[in-house]
Amino acid sequence: MELTPLAERFILHWGEMGSRWGVNRTVAQIHALLYLLGRPVAADEIAETLGVARSNVSTSLKELQAWRLAKIVHVMGDRRDHFETSTDIWELFKLIVEGRRQREIDPTLTMLRDSLMDPGLAAESKEVEQRLRDTLNFLETLTAWSDEMLRLKPETLMKTLGMGAKLSRAVRRKSS
Repeated sequence: MELTPLAERFILHWGEMGSRWGVNRTVAQIHALLYLLGRPVAADEIAETLGVARSNVSTSLKELQAWRLAKIVHVMGDRRDHFETSTDIWELFKLIVEGRRQREIDPTLTMLRDSLMDPGLAAESKEVEQRLRDTLNFLETLTAWSDEMLRLKPETLMKTLGMGAKLSRAVRRKSS
């Protein structure tokens, strides 16, 4: 399939952003392609369109499935597996936030809680203990807020974000 210049630009940019976020460039490009097309696509078509090896596409699709960002679908009359992603940007955002939390934040919370319960903490300075407590408190507060925001309907979340921006500007003006 031939990509339009705009689609190609979006896919290349998404790949660059993915690599900055710690995601393999090809994984991000495949996700961008599936998102833009909004229809099931066979792996060989993905490989041909993006000009990447079929094995790389397979590996990348497995990673996208592990993140729940792609799923296998079947197309009538075609025995091959096809892949699609949601075209709902809020659903994708939620999946990414939840995935990153499970992989990055939750293990850090566990490590901090374990560290604060560790008998070896008594050998640390009060400053180290306080920094661990402050970090735990910050991450717990952030995740509680994030959980609350992700429970909202997209329309409500957009209104909440808008109100938050207005509140933030008002507080900054008042403190200036």
